[in-house]
Amino acid sequence: MAEPSFFAAGDLVAVLTGEPLGRTLDYRAPEGGCHAGAFVEVPLGPRRVLGVVWGPGEGGFDPARIRAVGRVLDAAPMGEAMRQFLVRAADYTLTPLPAMLRLATRAPGLADPPGPRRVYRRGQVAPDRATEARARVMAVLDDYGGAAFTLSELAGLAGVTTSVVKGLAKQGALSEEEAPRDLPYPRLEAGQPGKALTEEQEAAAASLRAAVAGGSYGTTLLKGVTGSGKTEVYLEAVAECLARGRQALVLLPEIALTADFLARVEDRFGARPGEWHSGVTQTERRRLWRMAGEGGVGLVVGARSALFLPFRDLGLIVVDEEHDTSYKQEDGVLYNARDMAVLRASLCDAQVVLASATPCLETWVNAEAGKYRRLDLGARFGAADLPEMRAVDMRAEALEPGRWIGPTLAAAVAARIGRGEQALLFLNRRGYAPVTICRACGHQIGCAHCDARMVEHRFLGRLVCHQCGDSQPMPAACPSCKAEGRLAPVGPGVERLAEEVAARFPAARVAVLSSDLFASARALKDKITDIARGGADIIIGTQLVAKGHNFPALTLVGVIDADLGLQGSDLRAAERTFQLMRQVAGRAGRAERKGEALLQTFQPEHPVMRAILSGDEDGFWRAEAAARQAAGMPPYGRLAGIILSSPDVQAVFDFGAELARRAQPLRRIGAEVFGPAPAPVARVRGRHRVRLLVKGPKGAALQGALAEWLAQLRPPASLRLAVDIDPQSFY
Repeated sequence: MAEPSFFAAGDLVAVLTGEPLGRTLDYRAPEGGCHAGAFVEVPLGPRRVLGVVWGPGEGGFDPARIRAVGRVLDAAPMGEAMRQFLVRAADYTLTPLPAMLRLATRAPGLADPPGPRRVYRRGQVAPDRATEARARVMAVLDDYGGAAFTLSELAGLAGVTTSVVKGLAKQGALSEEEAPRDLPYPRLEAGQPGKALTEEQEAAAASLRAAVAGGSYGTTLLKGVTGSGKTEVYLEAVAECLARGRQALVLLPEIALTADFLARVEDRFGARPGEWHSGVTQTERRRLWRMAGEGGVGLVVGARSALFLPFRDLGLIVVDEEHDTSYKQEDGVLYNARDMAVLRASLCDAQVVLASATPCLETWVNAEAGKYRRLDLGARFGAADLPEMRAVDMRAEALEPGRWIGPTLAAAVAARIGRGEQALLFLNRRGYAPVTICRACGHQIGCAHCDARMVEHRFLGRLVCHQCGDSQPMPAACPSCKAEGRLAPVGPGVERLAEEVAARFPAARVAVLSSDLFASARALKDKITDIARGGADIIIGTQLVAKGHNFPALTLVGVIDADLGLQGSDLRAAERTFQLMRQVAGRAGRAERKGEALLQTFQPEHPVMRAILSGDEDGFWRAEAAARQAAGMPPYGRLAGIILSSPDVQAVFDFGAELARRAQPLRRIGAEVFGPAPAPVARVRGRHRVRLLVKGPKGAALQGALAEWLAQLRPPASLRLAVDIDPQSFY
């Protein structure tokens, strides 16, 4: 018997809230009734909290004690497919359902009534006098472009009092206006012609358009070499989706990619889409959340959390650079947005496009097995050719002490910038140096709260812990032996590389791209735009530069330490090194001029290096797949990580050992438990961390066995337990 979709006044309804209760609560439907999926405000103790009508109430309680729903909010109800998605995602990740609901309601002011609001924008005149507080307000406006802010929002972002904002408005430096709340987004013109496509691109686009037109679920791997025009191809699928009145979502792995992508969308469809990421104002987040539910936005471009927006009719999800590790949420609710995109699409009859030049092994295997369709783009768009890739054997290079750019790479850089072209030097290490050591006593400066070395950031004049974010001024004396002037950096980071570049190429304009060096997402976007326009001769960057940027004048990529990712025992070390090297090399030669990529390596004979240089990508994946299959590792086996943490090191080991002793529910499905063992970073923010690893066969019902296993023990109050299904990292 189907559950009712409408509940009359006084009917018993189950309401799910975001409170950590682990279950729904029974309430009586309010006067006028409510629909299933309605967003409501309900009393909980002395408070009123946001909730969703999940279905009929369970009953079994004293009817006189059941309270009524306070009010139904002015928001589109959460659809059945969305509610099922949250339930299925919670079951898969072993996350309490209220925590999943919190992911789906992360927008401010959802309970606010409709109506106009007072907002502030940049005015026509400059402030009559400069103060630090006023400068911060104007900087926020610059960071967010032409966005409008409420009074409290602008003051909060700038870290000033509301009187500073009002003072700027009074003199005309800010415009103060009444604006309608939560307007629909401009309509995107799906019928406008896109760019002329090659025959190969048109065939792929036609296949995607047909899949979207079919109105059913399916997943396609769109595999194309860097610069092959994957974006233009999947924008054709977006156009088909919009033409059929459905909504589309494009996920990007890095906020810095959105500026260029939004410009391409506006050029293609005549208007900008909705944006959902950390660089968007709270006011705009609320608007987008509401318009997604009402159907007032056709296309959303966002980070992984955009997957939890309450779309009214989602017909297409594109996961661009689907191999990127940033799609895995590593704290709070642990999920992989790529996998959750496939789950969500399957529940709302949508198509998924997984786009990448170097797909993850799981996706490649699914395509090989026929579970996903595969479309290939083997040539770069237009006149651009793939870069020539060469290894530089560092064993044969005469490298000076304290330097990391070998003579071969240095000569290539000089030649390129001498011709007015750009060179990129890639090193996947932030900061100035990864370790600071005392030459008097050998002490290495570590974080007081973590088992990690502090990283020197010379541009900031500080030591920073990359685990917890704690920082301190660079000391003049050794903290251990108090010797002055004996602290020395060990190893290179991008800042130290920039120092070497400045000494070698004093006339060159140098730009450093690292997430640590930009105060806001807008500042990072502006820098990338400046580089694309020719504002730098030499670019120095971390993996940030490997993520889809297009620098037309860039013709040389030099990888400083191509072996870096091969160190350690990470299951995916070979895969990630292969992806990263191919991606960063793909930044070169994306226009008419031929590109070149030089990989400095001490292991040119390593199988991964040979695969990178040969270009035999499918050969690499086949070899990697065979090795994983032989070991029973994903995607041919299943893994789950159990992360325990506590201020008490003995308590966390004792609890882990007791869990391991009670592993019978896992053994029944053929799974093994390894550990407990200290995590590679054994202490973070003062909490000791212990891991257990569960390995099971591919077809095992892992989640049910894990739930039964973990239910046997209740962690003490000071101990936290997190479950990571399909872990991507093991730090």
